[in-house]
Parts: sequence; C-alpha cells; structure tokens
Amino acid sequence: MLNKESNDKVIKLCQDLVKVKSYSGDEKKVAEVLKDFFEEEGFDEIKIDSCGNVIGIMNGNRPGPCIVFDGHIDTVPVADINEWREDPFGAEIKDNRIYGRGTSDMKGGLSAMALAASVFAKKNNRDFPGRVIVAGIVQEELFEGVASKYICDAFRPDYVVIGEASELNLKIGQRGRAEIVIETFGTPAHSAHPEKGNNAVYSMCKVVEAINNIPLVNHPLLKQGIMVLTDIKSTPYPGSSCVPDYCRATYDRRTIVKESRESVLEPILACINELEQKDPKIKAKASYATSSNLCYTGKAVNAQKFFPAWLYNEKDEFVQACLTELKKDGFNPEIAVYDFCTNGSYYAGIKGIKTIGLGPSKENLAHTIDEYIEISQLIGAVNSYNSILNALMK
Repeated sequence: MLNKESNDKVIKLCQDLVKVKSYSGDEKKVAEVLKDFFEEEGFDEIKIDSCGNVIGIMNGNRPGPCIVFDGHIDTVPVADINEWREDPFGAEIKDNRIYGRGTSDMKGGLSAMALAASVFAKKNNRDFPGRVIVAGIVQEELFEGVASKYICDAFRPDYVVIGEASELNLKIGQRGRAEIVIETFGTPAHSAHPEKGNNAVYSMCKVVEAINNIPLVNHPLLKQGIMVLTDIKSTPYPGSSCVPDYCRATYDRRTIVKESRESVLEPILACINELEQKDPKIKAKASYATSSNLCYTGKAVNAQKFFPAWLYNEKDEFVQACLTELKKDGFNPEIAVYDFCTNGSYYAGIKGIKTIGLGPSKENLAHTIDEYIEISQLIGAVNSYNSILNALMK
C-alpha cells in the first residue's frame, strides 16, 4: 500500500494534468507536465515520438516482458464552462474528490500508471525482468488506437494495460466502433417544379428504413451490436426553393468480435443494391468515414473509422494471474468488458497483444459536466497497477 508521500504525489500529478487544457491536437503543454514527472521520478528513458506521445520507461536488470500502460492525455472539450459548478481546469478537491475535465477520462488513470511504474521500479531496486512503459497517448478522443500504433511498433509489447475508468474492475474486452457514411444522389430542381428533379432526401428515407431492418449480432458478454443514425444533412443547405440533389447520413456502429470491415458493410451494401434494383431513382453508396487531424508536433494522423472489438477469455493465464495477484493484495475486482471503445482496439483488436483494462473512477463520469474522480479510486489504481506488475513480471 502507498505511503502518504506517494498518495500526495499521485494527487498532485492528477491535479497538474487536469489544470492544463489538452484537447485533441493541442496536448503539448500537458505532455510537458507528464515528461517533467518522469524526469523527477528518475525514469530510465523518456521520449516524445513524432505524434507527440510522451513515453516514460523503467528498465529491469534482465531480459523479460515488455508491459505498456496506455493512457491518453487528450480530453473532449468543455462545451459551456458556465454549466459547470466547479472550474473544469481548477482541479479543486472537495469531499475527497478531484474535479475537472479529464479527471475520470483519463488523467487520473494516467497519473496512477505513472506513479505505479515509479513505485514498482524503486521498490524492487530495478531487480525485475523486462521493462515497464508508461505511454501518454495523443488524439484518442478522435481516433481510438491510431496514435497507439506508434507505441506498439516502437516497443512491441507483450502485455498492455488500458487505464480507462473501470472502478478498478478487470476488463477483458470491449465493443468496437465504426462510423459509416451513407450518401444518396439526386437531381436538383426548383421546388416549384419538384417533378423535374430527383429528391436525394426521399431516397435517403428509403435507405434509412431498409437499414433499420438489418439484424445485428448479439454476444453474451459484449451484448448487442448497435447501429444508430447520428446525423443527416442535405445539399444545398439551407434548401431554399431547391430540391436537394445530395444527402449524407452518418451511423455510429458498435461492433462485436469477429465483425470485420467487410462483414459490417456487406448487409448495408446489399440493402442499397436491392433498393436500386427496385427503384431506378435511388442512387446511393456506403463507406467508412475517414478523418485526419494534425498532432501538436505537426504530424498528420489519418484514419478510416473502423476500430475493432476485442475479447479475451477470463480463464486465460495472464487474466487469472492478474486476478489472483489483485485478490492477494486485498482487491476484489469483477471481470467484465468495456461498453465503449478504447486504444485496445489497436493493441488487441488488430495486433492480438494480450490486453486488459483497469482504471479508477466510474465509466459514466467520462465527458460529463462537473466530471470528478474519487481520491480513494486514484490511490487504489496505483496499488492495483503494482499488483498487475507483480503478476506479469514473474
């Protein structure tokens, strides 16, 4: 268990990180705060890569596994500061809680990871196998796993710990996420003579109705796949006196394991093909959204928005090893899965690296007004991460 000095350190680091606004693409200042902490704690190697990920490494004294602790340093924006009772960048402590944007998602978890690596290395006088890597990841709120690819490629970890909020429960998987764009194409006309045009919105209505009837797969742990219409817009907009010749809709698709890029799009494309065969006025296409954003280093990151699900068996040896060690140290975590998408989509979903999730705070506090983290959860996370290191470094 932590002493008072360590308790104070993790609280202060969390506060220092929260006080720095760090929206996606603008994480430079918060990266410097984390880098300074790595220097103060005597990490053996400290790096900032081309994306701006900030990396602290503790090396053991002999060969062994490489363990990456992954925590993102970006946050979602504060939409309206006037809606907050507490200063979102004040990191004030009230009733044994730290308040502010990113406390739960996930500067608290990252703070606990950073201190846990330091405590573990010092407690063992570097007498352990392998290396412990703490990675502060950029751009996660926009692209789950895209910046983590650079960590994976550079260090080829044997294990990854995702620090997203879990109330210190052990997560062995997650649903994936995809953003699907549906487009319909028509012919413009004056709205006084709509018969001379082909209204793309009417075509979209028929496509949406057909898509709503596509059956989605259910999974005993990851639950039901989801496909939700999240926005729809026609062109021209506003459509004053014009029959729209173009319409675009976006769907948020939550996937389960074994669903691929191809298998997710296939039934949608089949729906479109059937509609086009029945009605020659309908012309439509479906594709994955693509997006790009500049990192604070100037590097551009690009992604097709398909981030796969992943799942390990609770009886897998590494899961059981972590569970046993956590219980030995007085924790009693449930084994569960995340409902949302994480950087684990790259490590586990694409690369097949053994990955677990464990983090402080409640999942449903992420992105909320007056977001906070319980200090007891923050301290518990440091101890939990040390338990995981003890399990995986054997």
